[in-house]
Formats: sequence, C-alpha cells, structure tokens
Amino acid sequence: MSGTSGGKRAAGHGGDSPPGPVEKKGKKEEKTTTTLIEPIRIGGVSSTEEMDMKVLQFKNKKLCERLEQRQAMEDELRERIEKLEKRQATDDTTLLIVNRCWSQVPYSCHSVHSDFWNSGTLNVYSDKWQPTDRGCPPAALSDMAKNFLCTLSSSSEEEVSLQLQDRMQFSKVAVAHVVCAFDHLHHRIEDLCAHVQNDGMGSQADVLSLNRTLLEENGQLQDLASSLQGRHHRMSLEYNELVDKVTSSETKVSEMETAVEDLQWDIEKLRKREQKLNKHLAEALEQLYLNFSFFLFPLCLQSDELSLQKKLRTEVIQLEDTLAQVRKEYEMLRIEFEQNLAANEQAGPINREMRHLISSLQNHNHQLKGDLQRYKRKLRETQAEINKLRCQSGDVGFVTLEEPTSDAGVDVKKEEDDEQEEEEDRRREAERQRAREREREREAERERERERERERERERQRSEELKRKDSDTLKMLRTELKKAQESQKEMKLLLDMYKSAPKEQRDKVQLMAAERKSKAEVDELRVRVRDLEEREKKESKKLADEDALRKIRMAEETIEHLQKKLTATKQEEEALLSEMDVTGQAFEDMQEQNSRLMQQLREKDDANFKLMSERIKSNQIYKLLREEKEELADQVLTLKTQVDAQLLVVQKLEEKEGVLQSSLAALEKELSLRTQALELNKRKAVEAAQLAEDLKVQLEHTQAKLREIQASVSDNRTARERESFNLKKAQEDLSRLRRKLEKQKKVEMYTDADEILQEEINQYKAKLRCPCCNTRDKETVLTKCFHVFCYDCLKTRYDTRQRKCPKCNAAFGANDFHRIYIT
Repeated sequence: MSGTSGGKRAAGHGGDSPPGPVEKKGKKEEKTTTTLIEPIRIGGVSSTEEMDMKVLQFKNKKLCERLEQRQAMEDELRERIEKLEKRQATDDTTLLIVNRCWSQVPYSCHSVHSDFWNSGTLNVYSDKWQPTDRGCPPAALSDMAKNFLCTLSSSSEEEVSLQLQDRMQFSKVAVAHVVCAFDHLHHRIEDLCAHVQNDGMGSQADVLSLNRTLLEENGQLQDLASSLQGRHHRMSLEYNELVDKVTSSETKVSEMETAVEDLQWDIEKLRKREQKLNKHLAEALEQLYLNFSFFLFPLCLQSDELSLQKKLRTEVIQLEDTLAQVRKEYEMLRIEFEQNLAANEQAGPINREMRHLISSLQNHNHQLKGDLQRYKRKLRETQAEINKLRCQSGDVGFVTLEEPTSDAGVDVKKEEDDEQEEEEDRRREAERQRAREREREREAERERERERERERERERQRSEELKRKDSDTLKMLRTELKKAQESQKEMKLLLDMYKSAPKEQRDKVQLMAAERKSKAEVDELRVRVRDLEEREKKESKKLADEDALRKIRMAEETIEHLQKKLTATKQEEEALLSEMDVTGQAFEDMQEQNSRLMQQLREKDDANFKLMSERIKSNQIYKLLREEKEELADQVLTLKTQVDAQLLVVQKLEEKEGVLQSSLAALEKELSLRTQALELNKRKAVEAAQLAEDLKVQLEHTQAKLREIQASVSDNRTARERESFNLKKAQEDLSRLRRKLEKQKKVEMYTDADEILQEEINQYKAKLRCPCCNTRDKETVLTKCFHVFCYDCLKTRYDTRQRKCPKCNAAFGANDFHRIYIT
C-alpha cells in the first residue's frame, strides 16, 4: 500500500510535474500582459519633452509595479509550495499508515494460513490454498512492494489504476482464503465433535487426559506461536515502516529533484527575464539620459538666450543713457543754433543794408564811369579844338598836336578796356544772378527732400509701430537719430549758406578792384589835367587871342567843375571805403563765428558718427543674435522632430516587445501543450502502429472485397446503361406512337383535312402565346434564362418590382429583356 501511495504521488509529480507550473506561470504571465493594455492617463503637458519624461516615469513605475507583483507572486507560490509540501507530507503519512495496514492484511492472512497448514488440520484444502500461496509467498511481498513502488513511479495513471486493481484483487483473494480456512476449521471442529461423541464413553478418561495434555500443549504452542507471531508482526511492521520510509524518501528525493529542476528552470527563466528587464532598463536609462540631454540642451539654450537678453538689456540701457546724453547735447546745440539763428536774424537786416549799399555804390560807380566817358568825350573835343588852335598857331601847334593824338590813342584804348570791363561786370552779375537762382532752386529741392524724408520717416515709424511693440526703445533711438540727422542736415544747409558768403566777398573784392581802377584813372586824369594846365599856360602865353582865351576859360570852368566832382567822388569813395572797412570787419567777425560754428558742427558730426557707428554695430550684433536665435530655434525644432521620431521608434519597440512577450508566453504554453501532446502522441503512435498493423490486414481484406465489388459494380453499370438505352428507345417509340395515335384521333374526329390543319395551327399559335396572360404573343426574351414572354407582362412585372422570371424565378434587370420578332 505504501508503494501505491508513493507511486501515485510520484506519478502525479514526476511524470506531469513540469507542465503544471508552466501552465500556471503562463496564466500569470497572461495576467501580467493584460495590464499592459490598461489606458494611460497623463496630465496637462506643455511640450513633447515633458510628455516623454512623464511617459518614461510611468513606464518605470509600471516596471517597478510589475517587479513587485512578480515578487508577490513568487512569495505566494512559495507559500503554496510549502503548504502543498505539508499537505503532501500529511497525505504521505496517512497513505503510509493505510498502506501498512493494507499490506499487513495478506501477512496476517498468510500467518493464519500457515498455522493451519502446519497443524495439518487443513490437508483436505491444501490443494486449493497452495497455488495462491505459491503465487504470493511472504518473503517476496516486501520486494514486490518495492518493485510496485518503482513501477508506479514510472507509470501513468491508467497503469497505476490497473496495478491497484490487481493488488485489491490479491487482497480480496487472501481474505477469501482466510474465510474459507475458518469455514473449514469450523466444519473440522464439528466433525471432530461428532467423532468424539460417536466413539465410546469408555475411552473418555484417556481422551480427556490426553485432551487436557494436548490442550495444554496446544495452549503453550499457541502462546509460543502468538508470541512468535507478535514478534514477527512487530518485525514485519518495523520492516514495512523502514520500507515505507525508504520509498517515501525515494519519492521525496525524486520529488525534490523534480522540484529542483523546476526551480532551476524557473531560475533560468527569471534570469532571462531579469536580463531582459536589465536590457530594457538600460535602454530606458539611455533613452532617459538622451531625453535628459535633449531636455538640458534647450534649457542651456534658454539660459544662453536669457543671458543674451540680459546683455541686450544692458546694452539697450547703455544706449538709452547715451541717447539721453545725445538728447541733452542735441538740446544744447539746438539752443546754440537758435541763438545763432537769432544773431543771424539780427545780422540779416544789416547784411541786407550792406547789400543795398553795395548795389547802390555799384550803380554810383557805373554812373561815375558814364560821367567819365562823357568827360573823356568833352576832353577829346577840347583837344580837337586845341589842336585846331595849334594848327592855326603854326609849328608850335604841330608839335603840340602829336602829343594829344598819342593821348587820344591812349584814351581810346582806355575806353575800350573800360567797355570790356563793363561787359565782364555784366557777365559776372548775370552769373551771380544765375548762381543765386540755382541756390534758391537747390534750397527748394532740399526742402522738398526734407518733406519727403519726413513723410518716409512717418510711414516707417507707423510700419514699425504696427510691426513690433517690443522694439519701441530701438524705434525711439532711430527716430531720435533721424532727428539728429535732420538737424545735422539743417546745420549743413546753414553751413552751405555761410559758405555762400565768400561769393559776396568776391563781389566786394571786384568792387574794390573797380574802385582801384577808378582811382588810378582819376590819378591819370589829374596828371593829364595838370599837363593840360601847363600847356594851356604855355599856350596862353603864346596865344593871346580872345577866342582862345574864351575857350581856355571855358576849359578851365569845365576843369574846375570836374575837379569839384572829383573831390565829391573822392569823399564818396572815402565814405565807401570806411563803410567797406566796417563791413569787412563785420564780415570777418561773422566768418570767425561761422568757423566756430563749423568746429562745433564738426565735433557734433564726429559725435553723431560715433553714435551712428555704435548703433550700426549694435544693429549688427542684434541681427547676429537674431540669426543665432533663429538657428537655435531651427536646431530645437530639428531636435524635437528627432525626439518625436525616437519616441515613435521606442513606442513601436515597446509594442513589439509586448507582442513578442505575448507571443513568447503563447509559445511557452504551446510548448508545454505540445510536450504533453507529444507524450500522448507517442502513446497514441504505439497504439496507432498496432492499429495500423490491424488496419493493414483489414485493408487487404477490404481491398480484395472492394475489387470484387468494383467488378460487380462495373457489370451492374454496363447492365444499367444497356437498360437505360433500351428505356430511351422505348420512350422514343412510345412518343412516336402517341403522336400517331393523336393524329389518328384527329383524323377520326375531323373528317376534313383542313380542319385538322387548322387545329394544328391553333396548337402552334397557343405555343406562341405568352404563358402568363395567354392572350398576347411572345415578343420579349429574358437574356438570363432565355424564357420568352410578352412585353406587357414583363413590363408590368418590372414596374411592380416583381423582377423574377415567372417560370424559373431568375432575377432580371432593366437591361436583361429584349424584343424578338418571330416570323
């Protein structure tokens, strides 16, 4: 019995132990894989990087939860294994007790049987007991139990049940033999009692004494046998206990070996799982590090951006400070410019008066020149008269005539030079007027350009104000710089106006030159007058005529008049020279002021140029920073796209991993099932091989029968074909005979041949009528089944949506019926 229990436990755990935990583990893995499909809820996310970080954190949490679940499951499995081991130990002990008691039954039965066998009381039934006793001797039972346990450990459930049934039958037979022995004993005692009663009463005393002695001996022997049986029973029990312990230890060892193998397999599986998890964790850490680096890179960029923005702010603050300083300087310059303008406005009327005086002096000079030319003509006339007088006077006059002719030639040359100078003066005045007109036109064009520039600046300011509100400070700088440029242009225009002053100076120089020429001419005229006076004195001495005296007096009067005019002109010239000196000093003062203003403007231009260069540099730096910012933004976008692509790849890989894990679990299940199926298939293969051999024999028999049946079937087929051919012939003959009979009937019914033909024509017409209405002729055919009907019937069926053939119920459409014309 111990062998059966141990064998049953071993068969349950040794042969089928590996698939059990595999199936359980497969189920647990399926449960763990189902948790992957749970929905993931992530909170508000502002960017893909935060989403990636949250997803990775969620994955790490899930991995930790899965590891915790796995550890909890392992703890539960260990507890269950311990409980099962305890239960198995208790079951083994109970089964060992049962097996011990069960195995003691045949031993006790055998001892009883041996007692009866040794006493010689059961000689009658020795033949019946001997085969059973020979079949199961007492010494072989322990060996048989061992063999039985070994066979049970290496056998299946069906074999175990068969062996247990054999043992039950053996125990039943042993008990039956014991019962039979007791029955035979009872009958033997009854026979002995009857025999004793039948013997006489004479030998009762001897028998009684003998019986007493025998009873005493029997009691002693029974005590001895009972003691021996007790000792034997104890020894057998101890032996059975030891055998049970050995078998239980062997079963435990085999179970422990199987458990160790299972645990090793589990450990290998856990190691593989751990390696996979380590790989996934390393990949996740790498991905996290990459994402962290990708996340840090924009943070660095943001910090760089912030530092650059701070630098720009400091630069903007510095520019604002410089702008405030420039504004102050600009206001100072504006005040100075206004003061200069006020001074210029004050000096303006003085300059105008000077210009008017210069123009009046020029006109006066022209008038003086005209007077000089008149006096020259008068002098010529007087000289001509004097020459005439000289001619009249004689040789003395001839000598005197040569000198005035030379003087007249000189006068003519001087007059020509004066005319040329006048023409040149006129040309110069025309050129001056043209230059003034050109300057006015230039000033008008400059004013127009200023207005255009102002309009453009206004448009630019509007566009800039609409474009960006953040760059208000820069716009203010630009506008103020533009205002400074405008003021600079205005100052340049003022400088141009001041530069135009040397032209007036040139006019004054020309006037001075003309005055000098006029002075030289006056000096020459004085010298000539003196010469003439001397000559007149000489001539007055020589000529004493009254006419000559009169003419001389007239000439003297004219000379006096001319001298008065010369004194007046000299006074005017002196006044003009004094005024010219005053104007020259004022002009020099103005030039000094202009030079000072020019120096100030140059200094301001230098400052403006410096500010412009600094602003250009700041604009270039700003443009470079903006370009760098755009490049960094592009890099950030590219990195984001790369991160998105990598996240997609990671998601795909995770999905593949989940699919592979599920497929691996399914494959493990399939492997366990296939191993079980393989074992079953091996057994079935052996059975199938036996069945195949049996079926081969049956197949040979059936093939032989089939050949016989095929031969008979072919014979029957030929006979049936002949019968069908004969039947067709008979049917054709019958149809011919029917037609002939119908014709004969018609001939009998209709005496006239025309009536017969008319009847046949009516029949043919009836065949040509529509089978639906039996009134109209067949004129349309269905192309699906080629049944012919009238057009109205088909049209009504089509309109009433009964679109099926009346004969074969084949569906038809609008294009499936056509008209035919039967002729």
